[in-house]
Amino acid sequence: MIDNIVTGFDAALSAENLLWCFVGVLLGTVIGILPGLGSATGVAILIPVTLTFSPLTALIMLAGIYHGAQFGATITAILIATPGEASSVVSTLDGYRMARQGRAGPALAISALGAFVSAMASLLVLVAVAPFFAHLALDFGPPEMLAVMILGLCTIVVFSGRNLLLGLSLGLLGVLIACVGVDVGSGTPRYAFGQIDLFGGVPFVEVMIGLFAIGELLNQLHIGMAEPIRARFRDLLLTKEDLKRSAAPTARGTVVGFLLGCLPGAGTTLASFMAYGAEKRFSKNRHKLGTGAIEGVVAPDAATNSASNANFVPTLVLGVPGGATTAVLLGAFLIYGIQPGPLLFENQPDLVWGLLVSFFIGNLILLILNLPMAPVFAQLLRVRYAFLYPLIIVTSLLGAYSVKNSMFSVWIVLFFGLVGYAMKRLNFPVAPLVLGLVIGPLFEKAMVQTSALAGEDSLIVFRSPAAVSLLILALALVAGPPLVRRLRPNRTTEPRQPDAPAEETRDAGDAARTPSDSPASDSSAQPTLTEKRPS
Repeated sequence: MIDNIVTGFDAALSAENLLWCFVGVLLGTVIGILPGLGSATGVAILIPVTLTFSPLTALIMLAGIYHGAQFGATITAILIATPGEASSVVSTLDGYRMARQGRAGPALAISALGAFVSAMASLLVLVAVAPFFAHLALDFGPPEMLAVMILGLCTIVVFSGRNLLLGLSLGLLGVLIACVGVDVGSGTPRYAFGQIDLFGGVPFVEVMIGLFAIGELLNQLHIGMAEPIRARFRDLLLTKEDLKRSAAPTARGTVVGFLLGCLPGAGTTLASFMAYGAEKRFSKNRHKLGTGAIEGVVAPDAATNSASNANFVPTLVLGVPGGATTAVLLGAFLIYGIQPGPLLFENQPDLVWGLLVSFFIGNLILLILNLPMAPVFAQLLRVRYAFLYPLIIVTSLLGAYSVKNSMFSVWIVLFFGLVGYAMKRLNFPVAPLVLGLVIGPLFEKAMVQTSALAGEDSLIVFRSPAAVSLLILALALVAGPPLVRRLRPNRTTEPRQPDAPAEETRDAGDAARTPSDSPASDSSAQPTLTEKRPS
């Protein structure tokens, strides 16, 4: 392994490669900040720019865009509740609340630091055991992937808070919305109502922009615009307590992200949700998640970065993309005349190990760029909302339009903006709906493939030890907590908090609280604003 790493450093540490790695990381951060673009779109747009480069230099730059976009998307998710990537949706749940409490700096800093630590750890594992994990991924067929998706759907229980029936209903609604489009099995359109734009399904990015950005903005306009955040400089810095609380969530997020990232097609979004779900189960501060807990920021971001690195296991070793962005990168490989697969490590070791080592370099550049800049980014919250809200609207709508250059995307954003606003006013949790949207297409695809593979064997899923293990884990996730509470009636797993008054207090000088700010409400429902209103 040492020889391979030395080979990689020799290939990656040229002046040209370092320059384009820096350019890629910087461009990726900007692309991630812009709602609607995302890493896959950014990489696809910039592939033509790299056609005159050597293959290694081109891939290093494109990989830098991939990693930079992950952090850039988190910046807007934390500051203005506008996730730039699907994987950064979970970061809004606690990150935005931290920002509203004047702790945007620590939220951004721990996101960068946690992402860097998870990237380093996952890359070391990737370099050491990539062929082994690729072999395991190859053994994961449709039955095993179906079990993974069932496990993912069961995490809706974690995001549902105390009203399990409501959470399950919203999760089912998300799955139904994901069914819009062409049927995977038959190829016939479903629920498209004759709209050609819906044949490809309800666009996920536009839905997220509407639910979070526009929905939150409308909610704030309804309750009255708040004063800008005037946090002291020392409140924008990480503390020893922040670092101590972040250690275990970073480790858990790294493990969850890497394991899911190795599976073809799982992507980074599912990893971020699963990591947050793990924190809701195992964190010592799980009762604080959703109220601005630093664990809720670092765990999903660590999982996202770890999964983005692990996505290269099936991409490089099997020639099968691990996610949307690696699918675009796989096309770039073919453009440059490179055939990913088992022989790639033997035939072109300089390129493979140079690319993997560039991940170390790119993440180090990201840390150096963004960790000192976290307090600077946090100053965005000092802008008066009369100026900030129009900027959010314009950026969101332009970002949505740029996805397909279609006004249909803009209408989707506006419609789901109203849906998001209604959910916030009714105190409905957004996370189960989003999770249903994410897992729905993956679940359907795995189910159709499993059905075709099984033929008349209806028990095919139960003949796989891996699938059975995952199903047992899913059952434990759903039935475990109620069973524990029943067996231990005199003890509670979480400290209960007092119920909040049903109506808002509007007296001048008092803190205005929306129903979604209630401590008794689902802590992971959505980011909301809790601060004093001007008299």
